Amino acid sequence: MIFATIDVGSNALRLLLTDVRTVDDEVVFERMTMLRVPVRLGEDAFSRGKISKDKAKMLTKTMCGFREIIDGFHVTDTMACATSALREAKNGDEIVKQIKKKTDIDLKIIDGKKEAKLIYANHIEKNFDPRYSYLYIDVGGGSTEITFVGNGVKKSKSFNVGCIRLKEGFVLKETWKEMDKWLKKTVPSKGTVGIGSGGNIRSLYLLSGKVNNAPLKISDLDEICEILRSFTVEERVTELGLKPDRADIIVPACYIYRHILKVCRIQKIYAPIIGLSDGMVHELYSKHKKKFMD
Repeated sequence: MIFATIDVGSNALRLLLTDVRTVDDEVVFERMTMLRVPVRLGEDAFSRGKISKDKAKMLTKTMCGFREIIDGFHVTDTMACATSALREAKNGDEIVKQIKKKTDIDLKIIDGKKEAKLIYANHIEKNFDPRYSYLYIDVGGGSTEITFVGNGVKKSKSFNVGCIRLKEGFVLKETWKEMDKWLKKTVPSKGTVGIGSGGNIRSLYLLSGKVNNAPLKISDLDEICEILRSFTVEERVTELGLKPDRADIIVPACYIYRHILKVCRIQKIYAPIIGLSDGMVHELYSKHKKKFMD
């Protein structure tokens, strides 16, 4: 089965095509292709409270292009979700209706709790040492989704702390305090390891020079952050190889990851290649698996 998933984020739109098949009684999820288009919906949503006509047009055109690609692959099923930017935009529902009319794609604006659930659906913690508890952290443009898993407990929470929001000065002090309070109450002071998802932590991982899925340490993030600060945004593109729309938000993203890890006294974080789009694939597979069993 081939599944198509679309993540309409605050920084970029992503289309992921995944081939899911069974090999020797084991289900294999193989990424076929990933397309990423930096539309930056968060720039409008967090400053104006709505999406401008220009960005709405860019969004719709991109979704039309995604529709053509999806049709070309004859996918089994499609799932499309919009997160923080469209959640806050006053005209979010209107844009969703326009996309449905133009592309026949059912774009769902999901809340933070659903977003955290989809990210956790990757269940990466099953590949690691079961003696530890794990904290999933996904730092997006507009929000950060956190899920704690350990000792038979699973708790999730979404906070309006994102790298675009932080860069533009739209993260409230009260939100930081709320997040810190929840983390201290939820996460044990010992025996927890971080799992980062999304493009920001993956970029930090690659910049660190780590290999073979070795975890990042707090000291690694401190060092990377200082190096990034010493470069201009343009130099981060030309000399470090970052995408232009990643280069200006990577420092705020690094700050958020460091902050969460330090509050929780977590010493290391893994950065597997997973994100919201991959979690959606797992949900689609579960739905179709249930159909077959019925």
